[in-house]
Amino acid sequence: MRERDKTVLWPVYFDSTKARSQGRKVPKKLAVPSPKLSDIQAAMEKLGLKCDLVIEAAYPRSPWRKIGYITAPKKGSKSNLLKQIAEVLLTVHS
Repeated sequence: MRERDKTVLWPVYFDSTKARSQGRKVPKKLAVPSPKLSDIQAAMEKLGLKCDLVIEAAYPRSPWRKIGYITAPKKGSKSNLLKQIAEVLLTVHS
């Protein structure tokens, strides 16, 4: 069971190859192609955010693919957190 004080972040949230209807949550200009959990983790560490990886988890819209997710402490809104991570992820992924 997931903890209430954590925010779940799936790699598909930052994936430029996915449409919004497929799960992307950041604007296309901030998204990167096929981000890895390690890339997202590195971006979060640059922001000074503590995170936990859950590797063997499937995104609900594609339960046949085990892509994993990252949990982060809840601080402010999820959309602001996603935007901050996406901006750093652009520099990490390049």
